[in-house]
Amino acid sequence: MAMLDAVLQVFVTMNGFATSPFVLLVLAFIGAYLGSRAVEVIPFTRRIIERREAQAAAERE
Repeated sequence: MAMLDAVLQVFVTMNGFATSPFVLLVLAFIGAYLGSRAVEVIPFTRRIIERREAQAAAERE
């Protein structure tokens, strides 16, 4: 039961932080950065990006 209390306390604390616009901006930038890194790391999305770049290069020629 103590574990549940700790988890609920974390949610309540984070809810308090989430009401601040500055914290939301920081979280948005962190999420955008991590999202861009994930796209580069995940092989499936990397192949999609490489295909689009190759297609764009072929259309320019």
